[in-house]
Amino acid sequence: MYQIGNVYLIAAISIIGGGLFGFDISSMSAIISGQPYLCYFNQGPVPCTGPRSDVQGGITASMAGGSWFAALCSGFLADSLGRKKTIMLGAIIWVIGSIIVSASQNIAMLIVGRVINGLCVGLCSAQVPVYITELAPPTKRGRLVGAQQWAITWGIMIMFYISYGCSFIKGTAAFRLPWGLQMIPAILLFIGMMFLPESPRWLASKDRWEECHQVLILVHGKGDPNSPWVAREYHEIEEWCKIEHEAKSVTYLELLKPKMINRTHIGVFTQIWSQLTGMNVMMYYITYVFLMAGLTSNTNLVASSIQYVINVVMTVPALLFVDRIGRRPTLLVGAALMATFMFANGGLLASYGHYAGPLGVGGVKEASWQVSGAPSKAVIACTYLFVASYAPTWGPVSWVYPPELYTNRIRGKAVALATSANWAFNLYRARILRPPAFVNIQWKTYLIFGVFNVAMLIHVFFLFPETAGKPLEERGEIDDKKVSISSDFSPEHHEVAPKETV
Repeated sequence: MYQIGNVYLIAAISIIGGGLFGFDISSMSAIISGQPYLCYFNQGPVPCTGPRSDVQGGITASMAGGSWFAALCSGFLADSLGRKKTIMLGAIIWVIGSIIVSASQNIAMLIVGRVINGLCVGLCSAQVPVYITELAPPTKRGRLVGAQQWAITWGIMIMFYISYGCSFIKGTAAFRLPWGLQMIPAILLFIGMMFLPESPRWLASKDRWEECHQVLILVHGKGDPNSPWVAREYHEIEEWCKIEHEAKSVTYLELLKPKMINRTHIGVFTQIWSQLTGMNVMMYYITYVFLMAGLTSNTNLVASSIQYVINVVMTVPALLFVDRIGRRPTLLVGAALMATFMFANGGLLASYGHYAGPLGVGGVKEASWQVSGAPSKAVIACTYLFVASYAPTWGPVSWVYPPELYTNRIRGKAVALATSANWAFNLYRARILRPPAFVNIQWKTYLIFGVFNVAMLIHVFFLFPETAGKPLEERGEIDDKKVSISSDFSPEHHEVAPKETV
């Protein structure tokens, strides 16, 4: 079968898996405030008020629950089936979940469908970065892996506008149609992956050396078997496979051993912090936030959509410059800016807002705090600026960074563990902090996430090393107990692939 060798096209197809997560985010945020959804899944004594606050948190969190479980399993699947087949399996699972979600007759069926969708997201979110990392040259790795976050932002924006258009439809089709359309990108992902090569490093780990060599020629040599870059890459993979084949098979317990614990904790916390920035508050529940700022009905949805456009546009600078600037500076600047805007929003709501009553703004109890006038415009502005701070920093780098921390032998399971931490905290945040937090502690919700951003700033500054532009096979040449903030998981002198223009 014909195989695609252009690394940009390989990334463009595989990151559709990230777009599926984006589809889920905005389909929920646009639909949960709509009358058809509120009426059909109503639980309260008052008609068309929707599920109870804790139940809505459970509906939203159900996808994260499935993602957490699948992310843990993805390490075993990717090591046995391969990166490519694991991603294709995720696409099949997404189609099944979307069918169940779009046909939901009650809340229980909706939750089951979202758990199944979560299985796909867990597999793809863990293994797409690994797959691209193992194919990309060092000088382009950040750009290509970070494109997964860009796909997420495109998925968010596209599905939001689809859901917004469907909101004018009367009846349950207003939410069934967008949920059903989520199947289309998964089908495209499955078909596209059929034409992509397998990871050369996974092929080498299975002693399929001829196939490994052919993939390197296809992707890095542009078809030239005599390419010096192909020879160098093949030699490095071969050397490391000899070393790693002498070791025992990888288990998750190995990641907790003294030699690995520092690297493991950095990868895990990169994903944990990305979930505690507060970005998903803006994504899933932005309509609640803007209700508190006085925007209602279609005005609310249009204003909410602007942040999705900002998210798409502001991710582009990261793709262009993250390989030049590096991972550490990008994470530090992002954390500082996000903390600033979270504290600003909390201060504005506390100083100029007031309790909106038990029914909330417009009968939406999650919109429990109200602010008007110039302060409400400032809240909206700070929300947009927060998104503009996250998009070029923690959004893409949280996917780029973990796969760069580990050697070939442990990368699949290590990234799976890190990604499972992402989804575990996504589940906790969706179930506990939102939307009950908006009901119970109102504006103080912003202070919680502001503190998290300060904590991650300190953590990154003192403990996260730089990994940009380093060949993957150099990951094993460091003693983790000696890592400092200036170290880079590689020898001081190394050869990298020649830079290419896009």
